[in-house]
Amino acid sequence: MEKNETKQHTLGLLRRFWPYMARYKGIVVFDLFCAGLTTICELVLPQIMKYITNAAMGGAATLTAQVILQLGGLYLVLRLIDAAANYYMAGIGHIMGTHIETDMRRDAFSHLQQLSHTYYSNTKVGQIMGRITNDLFDVTEFSHHCPEEFFIAGIKILVSFVILCRSSVPLTLILFACVPLMILCCVPFNLRLRAAFRSQRRQIGELNARIEDSLLGERVVKAFANEEMEQKKFERDNQSFLDIKKVTYRSMAAFSTTTRLFDGLMYLVVVVAGGLFLVNGLIEPGDLVAYMLYVTTLIATIRRIIEFAEQFQRGVTGIERFYEIMDADVDIFDEPDAVPLGDVKGEIRFEDVSFEYPDDHNQVFQHIDLTIRPGERLALVGPSGGGKTTLCNLIPRFFDATSGHITIDGKDVRKVTLKSLRGAIGMVQQDVYLFSGTVMENILYGRPSATREEVIEAAKLAGAHEFITQLKDGYDTYVGERGVKLSGGQKQRLSIARVFLKNPPILILDEATSALDNESEALVSQSLQKLAIGRTTLTIAHRLTTIQNADRILVLGSDGIEESGTHTELLAKKGVYYHLWNTAASLDRPM
Repeated sequence: MEKNETKQHTLGLLRRFWPYMARYKGIVVFDLFCAGLTTICELVLPQIMKYITNAAMGGAATLTAQVILQLGGLYLVLRLIDAAANYYMAGIGHIMGTHIETDMRRDAFSHLQQLSHTYYSNTKVGQIMGRITNDLFDVTEFSHHCPEEFFIAGIKILVSFVILCRSSVPLTLILFACVPLMILCCVPFNLRLRAAFRSQRRQIGELNARIEDSLLGERVVKAFANEEMEQKKFERDNQSFLDIKKVTYRSMAAFSTTTRLFDGLMYLVVVVAGGLFLVNGLIEPGDLVAYMLYVTTLIATIRRIIEFAEQFQRGVTGIERFYEIMDADVDIFDEPDAVPLGDVKGEIRFEDVSFEYPDDHNQVFQHIDLTIRPGERLALVGPSGGGKTTLCNLIPRFFDATSGHITIDGKDVRKVTLKSLRGAIGMVQQDVYLFSGTVMENILYGRPSATREEVIEAAKLAGAHEFITQLKDGYDTYVGERGVKLSGGQKQRLSIARVFLKNPPILILDEATSALDNESEALVSQSLQKLAIGRTTLTIAHRLTTIQNADRILVLGSDGIEESGTHTELLAKKGVYYHLWNTAASLDRPM
């Protein structure tokens, strides 16, 4: 990116960031007022030293103990003011930055909740975690220190320039001529730092993703004895992070060295030029002392600004990565005229529906026409990749159909609110996700307002109550991350209990028993049969034996719906379903 483009991009980010700062503008203004007070306190000391030195050189009569005590008292008062102002800046100012960080994290998480499956299919969770945690930590420091540092620097440079010009305009001009040269030399290092921090943030996200992937899959790693391979993968990413940090610190070292060289140059100007001016009677001794003190202050200010450039770049990089999340398109959303879906009977229609994935444009099916009657038990079978799960995912709008319409009780799913739509649909999937928490908390996820008695009743209906009561703490048993402390059948029955508690009129069963052993499958199948009573039910079948009693079976293939009918009717046709059934029977394994 060119320098001008980088500048425009940074300004654009700061303009977008300003509304977060504006919420706390009262604190910002008072923080800057306190910054001004601390700056005044710092700038008064050279004037006091100038007065004492010139008074001493002019004769002891003008410099008395009373004068010195008065000056000391004045400086003490200023220092007390400085301490109080600094306390506000260091305390309330940082708390303000933390509030801004919290606001941004809240907005980012809210936006992430609205993003579709497509976004999560293409983005690593470790990268997302890095953006809403580590990246925003730096925004706290940035939002507090950015206005403060530039404000203080502006006052110090301007006031120092005016005061020094009163002592000697030529010496002041010579001294300040070094400042633009210093800035010019430091800008390239500043740009290199920005690029290095961006790469560093990206790589730490990759490292987080690698660690998460390896730790969550630790059972697979151990099962295949691939600890060494995982270590090598981690070492590769870890080494890449080290290499990026090396580049970052080399840039920082060059940055720091350049500023120190200019520090020395400015002191040299004061010593040599100031000494010559003093010898030639062009400046008073006290003025030279004041010069040296102001130059020390000026150099410290410029160094602080330049060093703050690192923090500035970290903050801007954090803001940039935050807006990369916020700029991700929400492609599944409520239409302005969306209305709640109420009193659902359960009739579902697919009218000339086609679908392709928006990221890779992979065509799944075309021109599907289908009507599912209220309370009907519909089974979907067919080869993997035939679109069974995708077809069901279009109903709760996990994806939107590329063309055509899907209606529930005659209402287009795009014209009703997502909350009411998804509230009317219960899903039991093959890959059960339990949250880190207790059994009670996981079942309550189906309806958070439910009572404990209602949760227990849902568990009984799901056939889960018996095993729950045998757990160490019953319904208050901690299930572990992703429910690792429970068996597959136990987790599946908890997920069914969750749907019983939700009590939706439409039910989607996505290969809910395919990963279970025979005993667990029998128990879960009984629970599912009870769950399906009185509901419009779509069952994606992995084992064909589980859907023999379905009201209707659809066979999905590359050409869409290839066959439709009951189990008996489809066997009589001796078509695709007949072939699938006999293949499964001959191999004695699930299809």
